[in-house]
Amino acid sequence: MAHTPLSLLDLATVEENGSIADAFAHSVATAQLAEASGYQRIWYAEHHNMPSIASSATAVLIAHIASQTSTIRLGAGGVMLPNHSPLVIAEQFGTLAELHPGRIDLGLGRAPGTDGATFRALRRTLQAADAFPQDVMELQTYLSDELPRTAVNAYPGRGTKVPLTILGSSMFGASLAAQLGVPYSFASHFAPQHLTSAVAHYRASYRPSEAHPEPYVSAGINVVAAETDEAAETLFMRTEADRVRRFLSRGRAQELTIDEGAALMDTPAGIEIRGMLKYTAIGGPERVRDELEAFARYADADELITVHAAPTRAEQLESVRLAAPGA
Repeated sequence: MAHTPLSLLDLATVEENGSIADAFAHSVATAQLAEASGYQRIWYAEHHNMPSIASSATAVLIAHIASQTSTIRLGAGGVMLPNHSPLVIAEQFGTLAELHPGRIDLGLGRAPGTDGATFRALRRTLQAADAFPQDVMELQTYLSDELPRTAVNAYPGRGTKVPLTILGSSMFGASLAAQLGVPYSFASHFAPQHLTSAVAHYRASYRPSEAHPEPYVSAGINVVAAETDEAAETLFMRTEADRVRRFLSRGRAQELTIDEGAALMDTPAGIEIRGMLKYTAIGGPERVRDELEAFARYADADELITVHAAPTRAEQLESVRLAAPGA
């Protein structure tokens, strides 16, 4: 039986007391391991004003990773289109596509991916998200061979036909992806609530397009893989505690200690954060692969976007290796 293709989401996370340069070096190491291990693609997500995430200049990071790898597909998962003009994104990803033919993807999100003050610093208005469907179609045109009515073209970009995917965690993204006839990726690795209903809606209302005659779904899932099932379960408990501590440290002058974070695990905020990990494959190589396949069937997904959430760099790389398609 063929296994569901696996891909990665990498946020280029910055370790506590670590450097951004170290985060980028780890992203290169992760990409090289993923390429050697049979993963299909790696996506990098746009976030702003977050000291723990270094993937804000998504296209620049993709260019760097592409230069350090040779075959794995790379892309945005995603670019938050309300933060940008479609023309600039077409030029950026058109440049990437010309430099690395056949390897570049472009996932698009509607959320600004940041707070209101940062959104204003990006020189955008909160109403920009309302134009998301029109902006996606404009971007499609820039990347196609069509001549826009305005006679504005993206150079580079025109004719590259960079594959677009709509990202989402609600019915809005599912509906838009279905109407446009493009792939849909559900962010179930942190927003699990509407996974099955959104995917069912997307598949039921899909309008075939020339590029994508059939619907295509990818779904996010956290992965905690270790040498044995027992080791993975212990690692997941640490991962869960680390997630709560880091989330509840945001906005504080000093991060919570491990003990302080542990004391908040069963508070309403702690329970909500732990709920984000609802879809997590945990285990040794055999069990984790079984859990990934079971999730793919449950989510009706053609591809899984894995997020390796272990607390340390070494444990993350080991999880990527052990859960790999060829492991």
